[in-house]
Amino acid sequence: MGATLMSWLNVFRGFPSIAVGLVIVAVYAALAVLAPWIAPMDPIKVHSEAVLSPPSAQFLLGTDGNGMDLLSRIIYGARYAFGIAVPAVLLSVVIGLPVGLWAGYRGGWVDELLLRSMDLLRVFPSIILALTIVAATGQSITNVILVIGLLDAPIFARVVRAEILALRGGLLIESARAIGNGTSRLLFVHVLPNSISGALTQISVRMAWAIRVSATLAFVGVGIQQPTPEWGAMIRQGAEFMVTGEWWVALFPGLALVTLIFGLNLAADGIQDWMGRRRTHR
Repeated sequence: MGATLMSWLNVFRGFPSIAVGLVIVAVYAALAVLAPWIAPMDPIKVHSEAVLSPPSAQFLLGTDGNGMDLLSRIIYGARYAFGIAVPAVLLSVVIGLPVGLWAGYRGGWVDELLLRSMDLLRVFPSIILALTIVAATGQSITNVILVIGLLDAPIFARVVRAEILALRGGLLIESARAIGNGTSRLLFVHVLPNSISGALTQISVRMAWAIRVSATLAFVGVGIQQPTPEWGAMIRQGAEFMVTGEWWVALFPGLALVTLIFGLNLAADGIQDWMGRRRTHR
């Protein structure tokens, strides 16, 4: 246990971006988990006497156009950020990993068929395609998760496929076959653990992408809408009041969104650098 802790401390010293990024993500994750206990007010309670109230002792970050406490809504908004990003990325992994694994292992026409099928999801700009699908299927959280997860699956499929193509030239697959492993055992016990590192480094950055897309959908009026405390929807409402001087309505949820995305991307960059150095030292 002590040796493991020291090894992680050495990683954080060598790659401080990992530590800083993970701290930012951990803070927001704590807000999401502890929201019912730390939010000062009900996030959807209307204070009719304090509509568009500026930051004050009673409302630390002010209130929005409905008279709802911004601080409480931002804290609860972290729940929706992680509640969309985590299952969306898991869905992308569940779809993309087997496709990339099978395509890279089989090669030939199977590889071409599977990869071209995945490429169909990347032909159109992801945001535009997400807008179209969510608008057609309905503005529920489930639909947003399904759309983001499906659109991001090709990323994981291609990363895993590339790793397996590199392995095919080595002795791992031939050795596993020689000792009598069946196809399923060979793929999931021997090949996948040696080809998943690239996909793991993508998880953080794809979570950032999922949060950004869900907020964009809400901002343009297609995703989750008021009174749900979702950051994109909050920014959309706040944008209407910027010209009249109520800057806090859009600024604070915007800062929350940018900071979480920054933390995820910072951690992803550090992890990629760390994994790259580990490979070169092997």
